[in-house]
Amino acid sequence: MAERKKLKIYIPGIKFPSISLTGNACALNCAHCGRHYLEGMKKPPRGELLEYCLGLEKEGFLGCLLSGGMDGRLKVPLDLYADEIREIKRRTNLKLNVHVGFIDENDLKWIKYVDVVSLDFVGEDDVIRRVYKIDKKVEDYLKILDLLTGAGVRVAPHITIGLDFGKIHWEYKAIDMLLEYPIDVLVFDVLIPTKGTEMENVPKPSVEDSLRVVRYAREHFDGEISIGCMRPLGRWRLDFDRGAVLSSVDRLTNPSKKIIEWAKKIRDVEIIYECCVM
Repeated sequence: MAERKKLKIYIPGIKFPSISLTGNACALNCAHCGRHYLEGMKKPPRGELLEYCLGLEKEGFLGCLLSGGMDGRLKVPLDLYADEIREIKRRTNLKLNVHVGFIDENDLKWIKYVDVVSLDFVGEDDVIRRVYKIDKKVEDYLKILDLLTGAGVRVAPHITIGLDFGKIHWEYKAIDMLLEYPIDVLVFDVLIPTKGTEMENVPKPSVEDSLRVVRYAREHFDGEISIGCMRPLGRWRLDFDRGAVLSSVDRLTNPSKKIIEWAKKIRDVEIIYECCVM
């Protein structure tokens, strides 16, 4: 495993907010989320996204994540904001990261304006069915990748380690699939057993098993590997983050100050106030 000296530490919350364009609403009730993660996002009133983003730039923000729940089409309904997204890019220098859901060719009309698409990727049909409870298969995710990469859109796939109720198995297959695509950054989150969801009582994936997935990706993937913002807190995160840094990941999101100071002793550290895919 080749050592990578540069470590980019991302702290998005300060200058790169997450925005839900559906409020707390989502047509799904996924076993790991249960709409919980929409609650902490910013929620500009309907029709005021442009004004909200103009205000962000005036206040010194660098960009934002446009996200939200899925609608009945299994899309995050960003296509309804196509005109506003175009104007945000025309009238500001804000960077835009987006979550999209199951898009089609019509969505390329507005996606061409954004900087990057963050795409949750699952590599096994049965996990999709049991966790997301939707009638989709791996091939449907691959179609999204084909569509976006074929159109020259920058895509950052996200793999959630332990998504199958804490068990780790499909993640290696997912990594192998993604090696076939022109991807420059691959993001790893780790399941957080979240109160109020079906998975609140499942055991957290172990630190070592989770790091084993990261190391496998490091050995096989030539692009940059990022540790995303979703992973357990406390001692688990300290141990995992230390192992990730030693495993030569390129990007690490929201580590503790203790990890940052330790990492500076062994890596060339840069602090960036954006989403980890930027």
